Amino acid sequence: MTTPSADAYVRLDTHPTHTSAVTATITGSQREPAHAALTAHGFEALDDDTLLMARIDHEEPHWAEKAAKALTADGFIIEIAPRLREAIEEEWSWADYPMHWCTRAEIREVSNEAQKIYDDIRHGRLIIHAHADDSGTTVAVGTYRDTGKSVYLHGENHLRQIADTFGSPAQALTAFERLHSDTMRPGPAPMTDSERAATQARTSLGTPATEPQPPAPEPEIVPAYTADAGDHDALLDQFLTTHGDWEKWRTWSDDTTHVIHESQTLRIERVHETDPREAAWTVAAYETPVSERMWHLTATGTTPAPVLQALLHHLSEGDAWDTAIGSPVDEKTVTAATKPLTDAGWKHTVDGRWIRWTTPSGDVGIQFDAFAAQTPNSTLATWTIWAGPNIDHPTWTITASPYTPSVLLTDLAENLAHGTGPRTYTPVEVKRPAHLTTAPHGAAPQSDNSPLEPIPLTEFAHAQPSVTSQLAGHRASNTDGQRIGLREHDYGETGGGATASPQNDRRQELTGGRR
Repeated sequence: MTTPSADAYVRLDTHPTHTSAVTATITGSQREPAHAALTAHGFEALDDDTLLMARIDHEEPHWAEKAAKALTADGFIIEIAPRLREAIEEEWSWADYPMHWCTRAEIREVSNEAQKIYDDIRHGRLIIHAHADDSGTTVAVGTYRDTGKSVYLHGENHLRQIADTFGSPAQALTAFERLHSDTMRPGPAPMTDSERAATQARTSLGTPATEPQPPAPEPEIVPAYTADAGDHDALLDQFLTTHGDWEKWRTWSDDTTHVIHESQTLRIERVHETDPREAAWTVAAYETPVSERMWHLTATGTTPAPVLQALLHHLSEGDAWDTAIGSPVDEKTVTAATKPLTDAGWKHTVDGRWIRWTTPSGDVGIQFDAFAAQTPNSTLATWTIWAGPNIDHPTWTITASPYTPSVLLTDLAENLAHGTGPRTYTPVEVKRPAHLTTAPHGAAPQSDNSPLEPIPLTEFAHAQPSVTSQLAGHRASNTDGQRIGLREHDYGETGGGATASPQNDRRQELTGGRR
């Protein structure tokens, strides 16, 4: 019996993260005797003042109470925390316990023997030579270092038992191999969940996180058109940082940023907060800083970052004058713009005035509107790039007017066919009313007998002369028919001078001061 000492105070409590484990904290001047007494009753030291009991049978409260009674009899002052007292008084039993005839005391006796085997293995006193699976039950064979006795173990955790003994390791291994040669593996079996939990409890007394956060998903590399949209504002800031020939200009609203090339013939409008189906980016090109708009392109706020990067890269690397001038639409330019898709084996279909190139799965595509190509002053999009369930319910879209340079469209098509990017989430379909993206609201309907009704374009490898003549008849206009503004509604009527309006004040700002 340890010499009684009122100068050692022991507080027993439950582990902060492993509820069945029990901690013991020692205070007072006579700590060594209390430390030794706790160790004798199954506690292990974490540091000079803290010990822990972590078992694989979850019976720590029962054995902690027995330790408390023994230390109290030895004269130590013991406090049992309320949480531990509740655990001690709790009545519970194992579900589907195989030895159903055992009493609660007998079950504890069985599990305590299993705990001793586990401790002998953990501390290296029992060396496991091999393990195997016996119809869903783990079995193993090992030898005790001190006695040389070899044992055959059956079960795991609180049900592990010594089922047989052998005079030597050779005898044990021979018998084990004869029984379990098909599933026999060298060394001990992998740790069970109970063993892993006990090991973690002995590592530290870290406090549990108040709100455990799920691990951040690892990004996967996917086709560019299904990649994350990312941070569009960060993309624009990076673009400005790396390209000094583009500048941010003062605007009338903090909701919109204008970026203008030093030639003032290429301009970008970025709307920071917009509906996913609406244009968040508008690129516009002009022959001169004060001429009518030659062409424009828009992109929605859900456009993937790799696609936007391809667009910005073309604007920064191409010749500003050639990019601004653009080119009229004919068989040659359409063929050139879609060549990457044709080379990649995309499906080519004709549906009236619409010609589409889509992947075999139909989840991304480019559409050319022959009618819009012949009427450059209309609000219809000549080119529509989209990805999503279908063109009527896209996840994102890019639209372009007739004179959009074919080399720019080719770069975007190349990115669709071969580009990749990261995705860390599963794309969610954007809910919206069903409508044709090729016929925006506000576009005047055309009658069936309209003199401008186009002849549908067929395979461009076999272009029809009549298509070329239909397209050529409208090239004389040569512009989008708009003034300096980036958007079609910004400035006055088509082809006319700018009218007095708040939008004209905005034009003054675009051509006036800089930040």
